[in-house]
Amino acid sequence: MMKIVSIAMSKKKGTPKVQVEKASLLEGHGLEGDAHAGPWHRQVSFLAAESIEKARNQGLDVGFGDFAENIATSGIDWQDIPVGARISLGDAALVEITQKGKECHNKCAIYYLAGDCIMPREGIFGRVLKGGEVRCGEPVRVLKDC
Repeated sequence: MMKIVSIAMSKKKGTPKVQVEKASLLEGHGLEGDAHAGPWHRQVSFLAAESIEKARNQGLDVGFGDFAENIATSGIDWQDIPVGARISLGDAALVEITQKGKECHNKCAIYYLAGDCIMPREGIFGRVLKGGEVRCGEPVRVLKDC
């Protein structure tokens, strides 16, 4: 089953995020209170828990939120999800995938703390089409592949 295993937020960009049990996704904005939220195409970020575990197995001392991901999931390979796909989170929220990976112009605090940052290679970003509360343990469903 594809599900949310971690939700994390931060007040400042380029820093690890702090885990929370639940959060509100706001339509056209992102995670309420998160530094990356706003009127742009990368309102919310996703990373597979399996990617974080792989980084740990390679010797990095990392956990959920350390790569500045908003939502970590299990059971979904984000690399297989195309831009334009719509993702249902929990009972209400709907996110459209807008970008796969990103370019880092400078090494961020995460890179220096963890020794690597996998978000540029494995992170996925989206914009919130329909808001709602999301909680750890809730299902993630791919609704539409474009």
